[in-house]
Amino acid sequence: MRGVRGKTAVVLDRQPLWLEAMADLLEGEGVEVVARANDSETAVAMVEEFRPDVLVASVDLHDTASVDGIRRACEAHPDLKPVVVGESDDASVIDAAFQAGAAIYCVKTAEKDDLASAVRQAFRHSIFIANDRRAAPAPPPAPVENAAADLTRREVEILQLVAEGHSNSQLARMLWVTEQTVKFHLSNIYRKLSVSNRTEASRWAQLHGLLPATRPALAETVG
Repeated sequence: MRGVRGKTAVVLDRQPLWLEAMADLLEGEGVEVVARANDSETAVAMVEEFRPDVLVASVDLHDTASVDGIRRACEAHPDLKPVVVGESDDASVIDAAFQAGAAIYCVKTAEKDDLASAVRQAFRHSIFIANDRRAAPAPPPAPVENAAADLTRREVEILQLVAEGHSNSQLARMLWVTEQTVKFHLSNIYRKLSVSNRTEASRWAQLHGLLPATRPALAETVG
């Protein structure tokens, strides 16, 4: 995982299969998983003991105990960067995650590359979600070649479709996701490319060869 090798993690998920999958993803990318937990109490204890760089936690944010677990982990280890993996893209649920101390919120239906990107974003002090309520000041723009390399396959796909003129609602239908999930990815694309809207992103895609020469960018100016 670019830029995060040598970091350590505690992983939390109630389901053993998901726990193993998240741990394997992190370890395969150079992040050492120092502990695994099936419940919030154990996760907090592991954070206190091992003081990892990141907590990757799949939790039910409708459950008070889960929210409190994230908060307590942050209190126990102020330098911790929690990456919360949740079932919902509902704004109130995302707010609950950030209020509890999450650095990143990622929907559980995200692709493998998206979760990997979320962890990278945690260490770059940026937020992997649209319209977060506590975002830090944006970092200096990255060189274009670095931004392009950091786009996931899903983000490249969405960027190409946006540049071809598809609206958010069309993208949602084409990709079998919600419009909120489309906005989720667009926000991340804008941050990585240091652009402000879909028109600038479309222009970037056109200039950097993501569109066939015979298909000009037709992006809308809103969204």
